[in-house]
Amino acid sequence: MLPATVMIVVVALAVFSLVTPIRSASGPAQAGAGSSNSGSGSSSSSGGGGALANQLEDGDTLKKATSSRIVHTKYGAVSGTIEHLDGRHLDPVEAYRGIPYASPPVGNLRFMPPVTGALWSGVKKADRFSPVCPQRLPDIYNETAALERMPRGRLEYLRRLLPYLRNQSEDCLYLNIYVPTQVSKKRKTLSTTMTTTTTADSTRQRRRRTAAAAAVMMMMMRMTWKLTCP
Repeated sequence: MLPATVMIVVVALAVFSLVTPIRSASGPAQAGAGSSNSGSGSSSSSGGGGALANQLEDGDTLKKATSSRIVHTKYGAVSGTIEHLDGRHLDPVEAYRGIPYASPPVGNLRFMPPVTGALWSGVKKADRFSPVCPQRLPDIYNETAALERMPRGRLEYLRRLLPYLRNQSEDCLYLNIYVPTQVSKKRKTLSTTMTTTTTADSTRQRRRRTAAAAAVMMMMMRMTWKLTCP
């Protein structure tokens, strides 16, 4: 896989190139997110987060509903989901998961800088997590031995994280994008969840802020190696 420094540079470039005006199928232009394609031309995203992908670690349930909005990017059309957090007094957000930002780094592209993927036709359904990059998972099955190497808080954190790391593949160059849902013009602020983790949105590394609705957009990379190293 690519060195971390190269990946970070690529992410920075991807953010500036992918954040383009989008057109709603049912309304005027909105500020949103786009992506490149994996090169397969498929109308559905790959990977998945398993049954736990809808469950937060502290008991909150992540309720999903298919978004009626079709986002048009320069690479193709994308649909996502509208998600709600129970008991947090937060407005819903639109989630677009597993959007490829480059061609799969396999075959003759292995160990090479990311290559822009081809356009896709139809509507890509971006409602599932993509595979994470190949990595060695920490051995935490023996609790006594694990606690000799790490504090209990980290052990519990890794237990929550591991289910999201089992679906691994070298084809792992994907983005998870979260944007506010459409808000009434009379409403000045939107209380939303600003997630700082680079894995599935189920860790405690979340920061909640109140921000202007039009100013909030979030792009998450799946660089999980950073979180699993001892």
